[in-house]
Amino acid sequence: QVQLVESGGGLVQAGGSLDLSCAASGSILRVYTMGWYRQAPGHERELVAQVIRGQLTHYQDSVKGRFTISVDNAMNIAYLQMTNLKPEDTALYYCNADIQSIDRESYQTYWGQGTQVTVSS
Repeated sequence: QVQLVESGGGLVQAGGSLDLSCAASGSILRVYTMGWYRQAPGHERELVAQVIRGQLTHYQDSVKGRFTISVDNAMNIAYLQMTNLKPEDTALYYCNADIQSIDRESYQTYWGQGTQVTVSS
């Protein structure tokens, strides 16, 4: 069984910074992707940033230059550093990972429980 546990988030004023982290644990054989999605009220869940195969990074256009994703491949922890936050960044942020566990032959998608990020104007 694989679990994703998130930490971080909270309330910050516009222009401020917040950090999120996500630790994957369990019977992990290999990790294909780790990243973050977010969902604001009345909106669909959207990809924010992702690391593929531990190296290749991908960002949503609206966060480029403001958010930085990194992964500790040895510990299976993903970090999201968010700077110059805007009110439109307010959402529930979910950790996401595609992981192959030791008892499976293919990757499975896992989700964290979500952590709230609120940016006040």
